[in-house]
Amino acid sequence: MPAMNTPQFDWAKNRLPRQPQPVPPIYQPEVGADAVHHAVRHDVGREFLVSWSTIKAVVGEKLVPAYIDRDLGRSGYAAEETRTPAEPDRPDNLWHPVSSDFAAHGRFDDRSRASSVELWVAKRKPWLTLGAAMVGAVIAGAAITTRHDDG
Repeated sequence: MPAMNTPQFDWAKNRLPRQPQPVPPIYQPEVGADAVHHAVRHDVGREFLVSWSTIKAVVGEKLVPAYIDRDLGRSGYAAEETRTPAEPDRPDNLWHPVSSDFAAHGRFDDRSRASSVELWVAKRKPWLTLGAAMVGAVIAGAAITTRHDDG
């Protein structure tokens, strides 16, 4: 799952010097809900990758794990923070629930993507694979026909 614009960043315990944020790119919760809904209704296999950032993380961790670890070590904390200083006495839910009405969306609506091209492709993968195979068969058939006509 990619970074989601949920309210957890407003009530989770924070010891960072600045306010926490999801690591960009940020997606609206509906993108995640769409992915989960599709995954439980279809046989998507063991992994169902929702965004380009997720694909990069999964593939990178398989191919170059040491590089990924070093990169996250250098940039990880900064990417998880905004430029706004944290409020040290902000209520959090570590030991007790925070009393408030939290909706599905967090405070990052203006920076969040409402759709994912990768999710769109992943949901249609069987049809796209079949379509690509059909196009390949037509091209191969045309090449064979052209070759026989020339001979």
